[in-house]
Amino acid sequence: MSEKQKVILAYSGGLDTSIIIPWLKENYDYEVIAVAGNVGQDEELKDLKEKALKTGASKIYIEDLQEEFVNDFIFPTLKAGAIYEKKYLLGTSMARPVIAKRLVEIAEKEGAIAICHGATGKGNDQVRFELTIMALNPKLKIIAPWRIWNIKSRDEEIEYAMARNIDISVSKEKNYSMDRNLWHLSHEGSDLENPWNEPSENLYMICTPPTKAQDEPEYVEIDFEKGIPVKVNGTPYDGVSLIKLLNKIGAKHGIGITDMVENRLVGVKSRGVYETPGGTILYAAHRELESITLDRDTLHYKQLIAVKFAELVYDGKWFTPLREALSAFVDETQKTVTGKVRLKLYKGNVMPAGVQSPCSLYSEEFATFGEDEVYNQKDAEGFIRLFGLPLKMRALMEQEKGSKS
Repeated sequence: MSEKQKVILAYSGGLDTSIIIPWLKENYDYEVIAVAGNVGQDEELKDLKEKALKTGASKIYIEDLQEEFVNDFIFPTLKAGAIYEKKYLLGTSMARPVIAKRLVEIAEKEGAIAICHGATGKGNDQVRFELTIMALNPKLKIIAPWRIWNIKSRDEEIEYAMARNIDISVSKEKNYSMDRNLWHLSHEGSDLENPWNEPSENLYMICTPPTKAQDEPEYVEIDFEKGIPVKVNGTPYDGVSLIKLLNKIGAKHGIGITDMVENRLVGVKSRGVYETPGGTILYAAHRELESITLDRDTLHYKQLIAVKFAELVYDGKWFTPLREALSAFVDETQKTVTGKVRLKLYKGNVMPAGVQSPCSLYSEEFATFGEDEVYNQKDAEGFIRLFGLPLKMRALMEQEKGSKS
């Protein structure tokens, strides 16, 4: 009897992937191998092996991807200053390609012919998973149950699971779609689908609501080397530990709560509430350090690059020539982004409280409003004449035309 062909399932143990295992076994004659990528949702991995095997998987890989996630995806995006639509710090967007990369690696190791994911046909994640798979191994077949099966809603998923005695952690009463990793926690669906509804303070699972945060501010100092954070309050940390620490510090002050209606890649608008305490602190600190270490032209051009970089990450185009080229540009700009930033945290706010760098381009001697001996103010006259010459020539032309008419 020949062995069954194998399919690799991106498995989280959540509602979608919990019912996909029996669905695959009912509809395909495949051996199902589950793969869970640990990108920082440690507590959600508890009992995952038992659950996957009980549901019908032949085996499960639980892969620790946190270090790769931070060093190869989060920090490059942080250095780029990439924020999608000025609000979203790309937590889910960055996690999908690192997970999909490992799915491909395990598929090749196991000799699987297909990869299956639980992303819906309405969302962005289907694109992020599949573009990564196509970029790394285009020969692998992709199965997306949400685009095939007859299930139309999360309520129907719950009914499907209950009919097969599958243990799930959601109910029809509390039916948010959540994604958690080291960088953030996202909330979508249920009452959030109406953008007029204010999120309940009971929604938050990481951050203390700002109204309930402590009344005393806290100062935090972060050291960077070439755009990468390496110390908090003078103590060195690896990337994973540093983000976890800043998550704790920021969360108790209500830092990093974002409520937004975003433009999904597939064309619809979607309302999401995000908790990103450590990431919000790091973006603020990195921005302050760049303000004194990058020249005007580079800083302004890099801000343009950041918009495109964010779109590429959001759209699942991590493994593309353009993203790699933009990262090369960003890395060049970060050679002087070394120094220390002090921030004041208070009730949801991150406020600059000091910045210094051995590569600083800021000169108090030149910038002072007091008397100085390094800046000749008369020099500005010739500069302004040349800088404004195109405007002057156009005005003279308009005046001449007006007099003739």
